[in-house]
Amino acid sequence: MAGAPRAPPLPGETPMHLHDFDIDLFLRDYWQQKPLLIRNPWAQWSNPLAPEELAGLACEEGVESRLVVQVDGDWTMEQGPLAEDRFASLGASPWTLLVQAVDHQVPDVATLIAPFRFIPDWRIDDVMVSYASDGGGVGPHFDQYDVFLIQGAGRRRWRIGQACDDTSPLRPHADLRLLATFDATDEWVLEPGDILYVPPGIAHDGVAVGDDCMTYSVGFRAPARSELIEGWTDRLLEGLGEDDRYADPALARQANPGEIVPAALARLQAMVLEQLGDPAGFARWFGEYSSTRKYPEIDWSPEAAIDPAAMQALVAEGAPLRRNPASRFAFVRAEDAIWLFVDGASHDCTGACAALAQQLCADEALEIDPALADDDAVIALLVLLHNQGSIAFEDDEEDDAWDD
Repeated sequence: MAGAPRAPPLPGETPMHLHDFDIDLFLRDYWQQKPLLIRNPWAQWSNPLAPEELAGLACEEGVESRLVVQVDGDWTMEQGPLAEDRFASLGASPWTLLVQAVDHQVPDVATLIAPFRFIPDWRIDDVMVSYASDGGGVGPHFDQYDVFLIQGAGRRRWRIGQACDDTSPLRPHADLRLLATFDATDEWVLEPGDILYVPPGIAHDGVAVGDDCMTYSVGFRAPARSELIEGWTDRLLEGLGEDDRYADPALARQANPGEIVPAALARLQAMVLEQLGDPAGFARWFGEYSSTRKYPEIDWSPEAAIDPAAMQALVAEGAPLRRNPASRFAFVRAEDAIWLFVDGASHDCTGACAALAQQLCADEALEIDPALADDDAVIALLVLLHNQGSIAFEDDEEDDAWDD
């Protein structure tokens, strides 16, 4: 399948992690408050992706990509997939290629998420990768989400500007949200391995200094209040019948029939708040909502489904399990169970299955206790997750859906 990801690290492999970085200090003083420049905190930085591979991804169907070219002080944007010969025709104008969700495609890029998992998984969006020629950039802008900008190769000059919101004036542009004014307050040149954290609403502008500039953007989601209200009320409406209506027995005669009296308003509002105020229902809905894949239209299921007997054999052998990097896992502790959410679906787990659910959420690759091969609930869950393409086993020779 075009664009399918390869395997993440196996159990026992060392993921990338940050050295000499005070997480608690960062969360207290910087997260969603102000930018922070972090000079190369890696034990040994190595650029995880070749420019040619990024360009190849931008030419594939099903991969979200953009090409931004700067001509005479203005920016134009083309949506991918791009023709293979497009890059040869770009000429001397500064340009930037941006490819979304590269962590879904390239395991070495997926490992860049692990160092930032001190932020809850449900907040993580994806890793976007950009490549820019000398002077290339996307212009001064601001985002509605937190981002860690990791300099992969080459150098990029970042300028940080003012706090912005939806009222900030923008340039007239059909495709890019470019700020009409940009008031720089800080400026740094990032070298390979350096990281710049930018909180939501802070204007920033990155320009490549020299060719072969690659930047990895680890972005985080933040649902809008409007999205939450719309999604939750849509779920509630699915369960309401036409006969659930306002009633007013023992109605008292009013002095003025045109008045909507306080008692009626209170009953009407109570009908709404009664439904909205369901913590368990909201938790179930939000788990499913937040675990929906970034690209739910892509079918990651394997060519051959697995049956319970084959799954039992894999578990009994201790075959290493890995999660699909495109999948999203989360759980909520309920009163008598663990609610596991995977790719927009919920699963009620108890006993050994509940312990496994938490392990699946904690680890991107793991080995399951072979003794669980006799647990029907565990096997049923693993079969379901496997057959929808959310997990695979290293020893599962029939499962090649991620490696085509």
